[in-house]
Amino acid sequence: MQTVVNKKDIPEILTVKVEKLSNLGFGIAKHEGYVLFVEGACPGDTVKVKVGKKNKTYANAKVVEILEPSKHRVEPFCPMQKVCGSCQLQFIDYKYQLQLKKEIVEDAMHSICGHEIEVRDVIPSPKDREYRHKIQYPVSETQNSKRILAGYYKAGSHELVNIKFCPIQPAYCDKIIEFIREAAQECGISGYNEKKHAGDLRHVVIRSSNYNGKNLVILVVNSTKVFDKLKKLASKIYSGLENVSGVGVNFNSKKTNLIMGENTEILEGEGFIEEKLCDKVFKVGAKTFFQVNPESANNIFEYVKKYISENFENPLVLDAYAGITAFGICLSDVAKKVVSVEEVKESVDLADKIIKENGIKNVELHNMDAGKFFEKELNTKGRKFDVTVLDPPRKGCTEESLDYALKLTKGKIIYVSCNPATLARDLKYLIEKGCKVEFIQPFDMFPHTYHVEDVAMICTQNE
Repeated sequence: MQTVVNKKDIPEILTVKVEKLSNLGFGIAKHEGYVLFVEGACPGDTVKVKVGKKNKTYANAKVVEILEPSKHRVEPFCPMQKVCGSCQLQFIDYKYQLQLKKEIVEDAMHSICGHEIEVRDVIPSPKDREYRHKIQYPVSETQNSKRILAGYYKAGSHELVNIKFCPIQPAYCDKIIEFIREAAQECGISGYNEKKHAGDLRHVVIRSSNYNGKNLVILVVNSTKVFDKLKKLASKIYSGLENVSGVGVNFNSKKTNLIMGENTEILEGEGFIEEKLCDKVFKVGAKTFFQVNPESANNIFEYVKKYISENFENPLVLDAYAGITAFGICLSDVAKKVVSVEEVKESVDLADKIIKENGIKNVELHNMDAGKFFEKELNTKGRKFDVTVLDPPRKGCTEESLDYALKLTKGKIIYVSCNPATLARDLKYLIEKGCKVEFIQPFDMFPHTYHVEDVAMICTQNE
């Protein structure tokens, strides 16, 4: 039972020992039962902290001094780690990061799902550096010299850190960003001022291929149309960088935190890169949803493919929330047929192209909302699927969609999730409906962050 402490009695400066890691990457410590979420702390650290705003049962705190470091604390390999908000856990040794991520999943299952579920050891990323193949750099400029700045925001702020070198993305991307900084200024392109909603260039987005090293560069501009200086910049980038296969512009003139607007126009070269998963070649465009760590994504697809081949013979597979049907395409080798459902038409059109180019004959595409497809399938064709793959967005599935998936599946549901909390919520619902969760296999998609990808193997009551 939690001890109730008057928050007024909590000193501003405290010495505490960090016990564990929260699901958002903060160290968790306690003072007489009062919970502190400590930024930049590793389990096992004894630290002096400054307590911030106090709530009834918890407060956030920042490390003032590390009095006794955890045995798992290491020196970050990136000199910008303390000011850049991207790699929250880089000061923790990688093997221990994997253990902490397993504990995050276990904690979510215990506190939210409330059922005993086997969580297996996290499968590490094949690379813990140069793994991130989608780069999104906010852009601004200095007040006086108007020098272009591009980088990442400090943690919990919109203060831009000008990044010249980032070890978690392909090294060539650093060269692209540096080239754009100089070329934009030469072309008279201004950086974006978020407070004034003024300036030309808001973001630079790069899709970088792990397969062949080619790069698609997208310039996100505070405009509704292409202008001459922008054409000149695109031409400079395309002609000046040999591994850039295409340059496009995305129009985002709204006051919004969304990085990209709805419309993209390719000004130079091709509008996609190629990526390879499960020996299939995929085309990835400016706004295509595709895992940013291709080698870790390949681990997931191969794992699921192997699991299905060992448990089913020529199964009928449903790939829901399919995106460009990456799962369905990878599973086509071990399935009698894959039925793919995705509501974004651009993704379905791209999937159709990928399927034809790879010579795949057993994937059936549907461009519609997953819930509506489930309802239509039940009311018309009456097909029952041996395996249903659910790969929803971070918010998880609706109860209605889960109900439909249960009615449509006679074998197993494979639930892929990037959010342990919503996965735990949805597994609780499925268990209450009579399902049994065989196990959860976590994968590390984002080394040095608190994020973890999970694959849950679920036996339905129909099996």
